[in-house]
Amino acid sequence: MFRNISMAMAVLSVSSIGILAQGGPKPSDPQIAHIAYTAGQIDIDNAEQALKISKNKDVRAFAENMVKDHTAVNKQALDLCKKLGVTPEDNDTSKSLAKGAAAKRAELAKLSGAEFDKAYIANEVAYHKTVNAALETTLIPSSSNAQLKGLLETGLKIFKGHQQHAENTASMVK
Repeated sequence: MFRNISMAMAVLSVSSIGILAQGGPKPSDPQIAHIAYTAGQIDIDNAEQALKISKNKDVRAFAENMVKDHTAVNKQALDLCKKLGVTPEDNDTSKSLAKGAAAKRAELAKLSGAEFDKAYIANEVAYHKTVNAALETTLIPSSSNAQLKGLLETGLKIFKGHQQHAENTASMVK
């Protein structure tokens, strides 16, 4: 029962990306850059919270990987934007993502021990599934800049690995 509730809440926390992936208006490259950066920063913030709360070695290892990889990808994204002279544009999707993630972190902050670990990793599984779907169906196809599209495609490969890592970690967290 708890797992079903956690999964439902995780899905709700990323619903704006889900809506985007289901055919909302086509975002511009500056909006795509901001959405992608925001999604990465959310995962960094979530992982930093896990590192403060969790004592589980598998959850901590996963969180450390999220901080490292998403920090690197976000740096590449900002460097590319600077190179291209593009200013990432805040938009309804990135604002909704940030708001939903803050609410989810507040919810997770009330948990501890195995309860936190299960909820955090369930959120990570759902989050990566949703972000990966949005990258595949909306963000990559909507990007008109070849370099941005290439960075998103590289990010998708990394994030699919994150999803698998999250799923494996979820199976170990009891």
